Amino acid sequence: MKRFMLLAATCAVALPAFAQNVATVNGQAITEAELNNTVKALVARGAQDTPEFRKQLTEELINRSVLVQAAEKAGIDKKDEVALALNNAKQEILIASLLQEWSQKNQISDAEIQKIYDDIVKENANKKEYKVKHILVKDETAANKLLKSIKNKKAKFADVAKKESIDSGSGKDGGDLGWAPAENYVPEFANAVKSAKKGELLAKPVKSQFGWHIIQVEDERAAQAPKLEEVKPQIQQMLSQQALQKHMKSLRDSAKVEITEKK
Repeated sequence: MKRFMLLAATCAVALPAFAQNVATVNGQAITEAELNNTVKALVARGAQDTPEFRKQLTEELINRSVLVQAAEKAGIDKKDEVALALNNAKQEILIASLLQEWSQKNQISDAEIQKIYDDIVKENANKKEYKVKHILVKDETAANKLLKSIKNKKAKFADVAKKESIDSGSGKDGGDLGWAPAENYVPEFANAVKSAKKGELLAKPVKSQFGWHIIQVEDERAAQAPKLEEVKPQIQQMLSQQALQKHMKSLRDSAKVEITEKK
C-alpha cells in the first residue's frame, strides 16, 4: 500500500515535466510549449495574451499543421527549390540564435564604453565649433549683389536669407546653421569658416558644389563633447558589432576550409 502511494505521488510530480498537448492533427501533437512560445513571440510585438487570443492562435496552429502535413504528403518538401529554401531558413535561424546567445554572454562593459567616451572627449578638446549663418544662391552675380546690399545695410542678413536663399532649411531661420564644427561642412565652406574672424561677414561669396554662399561667422567656442548618456547607446552598439565581427572572424579562422576549384 505504501509502495502504491509512493508511486502515485511520484507520477503526480512527474506529470508536469511532460509536454501537454493543446491539440492533435492526424495524430501529430501541438504542444502547450509550442503555443506558449508563439504567444510569447507575438506579445513581444504588441499582442495581448488573453484566453480569446490563445484560442484564435490554437486554431491558427491547427490550420498550419494541416497545411504542412498536406505539403509533406504531396512531397513538396522534397522539391529541390523548397528543400534549399528550408535549409537556408534553418541556417539563418541557427546563425541568428548563435550570435544572439554569444552577444548575451559577452556584454559590453561600462569600462569599455567609458574608454571610448574619454577618447571622444579628448578628440573634441582640440576642436572648435562655429555659429554660422549663410545665404545660398545659384550664381555669383546674385551672390555679390546680395552681399553688397547687406554690407551697405540696405538689407538685413536674416531677411535676405528668408527671401533669397535656396537652402530652405536654414533660410526660414534667417540663414542660421547653429553650432557645428567646420568639418561638418563641404571643404570650401569649412575652410572659409575656419579662416574667418569671430563676428565677421566674409568679404566674398564662397563657391561650393551647391552654389554660392554668403557666410557670416557669428561666434566660436571650444567643441562641446556630448554627454555620456547621449552617446552611450551608439557606443555600445558600435562595440558590440566590433566584438561580434571579431568573434565571427575567429570562428572562420579556426575552421578548416577547402575551396574546390572548377576545372
